[in-house]
Amino acid sequence: MAFDYDLTYNDFNPTVFYVSKCKMTINGVYHNHEHAELAYILSGKGKYLIDGREFDVEAGDLVICNPGVMHTHIVTNPKEPTIEFIAGFTDFHFKNMAPNSIELKGGSFILKTTAELKQKLMMHCYAMIAEKESCNVGKYIMFKTHLMQMLLLIMREIVSNDSYEQSKCTFESYNKNYAVKRVINYLNENYNKKISLEQIAHNMYLSPVYISKIFKEETGESPINYLIKIRLEKAQDILLKDKNSSIKDIANKVGYDDAYHFSKLFKKYYGISPLYYRKKALQNLASNQ
Repeated sequence: MAFDYDLTYNDFNPTVFYVSKCKMTINGVYHNHEHAELAYILSGKGKYLIDGREFDVEAGDLVICNPGVMHTHIVTNPKEPTIEFIAGFTDFHFKNMAPNSIELKGGSFILKTTAELKQKLMMHCYAMIAEKESCNVGKYIMFKTHLMQMLLLIMREIVSNDSYEQSKCTFESYNKNYAVKRVINYLNENYNKKISLEQIAHNMYLSPVYISKIFKEETGESPINYLIKIRLEKAQDILLKDKNSSIKDIANKVGYDDAYHFSKLFKKYYGISPLYYRKKALQNLASNQ
């Protein structure tokens, strides 16, 4: 079978040497590597000295240091140092570029990312950081998976292929739909536990703001309102099936510690209190028998 490697000269299988999250509080040592290194600025501002030239960097910038390129970071504000994600890797070769290198137009070393690309790169960075801090098996494979996706996103940005731009809308739509389905599944499976938007975002390696935005775009309501609806519908079912459960017990079963707060939400959603809802349901049941 023949394969069309549209971006590479052969299969894409880089070797990852390290990934780390660093807080730059002092100036670094001017050095180079035999491998490629990416530094993605997660927050703050600073400078990089690369190949004898100084570059200003800020959150969202990607610093690309190819093999043999001298570089170091420079702290400009010790009180607000830059926080960077750094990865070192080798064994890749993109078309029309030197082996193990990512070459930007004009010989630059800094890629200014768009808001869209920034969100995606940050997601992969934090995913790798979370993997590093975990004790999960297969950490190296996860590092490689996320780094490969980062590199492909970077190359798409560099190439700026029109056909890619055309297909990107469909890809983005799929990603949003998939993310929202994951959130909905999570809410349905964990409605009886304490849930926060920050917790959901952390589990999915996305920002709370981004999750709220795409969730409302796809469903028309916020994740928290969607969770309330799930809980109240579950509570309604328990009220009808378990006549002996107290309102406090039912509230606890659907994730609420405060029975009064639960009752207020129930009345707002159904128009009547939980006790009156059960009473009416039992009366209707008796009259139909």
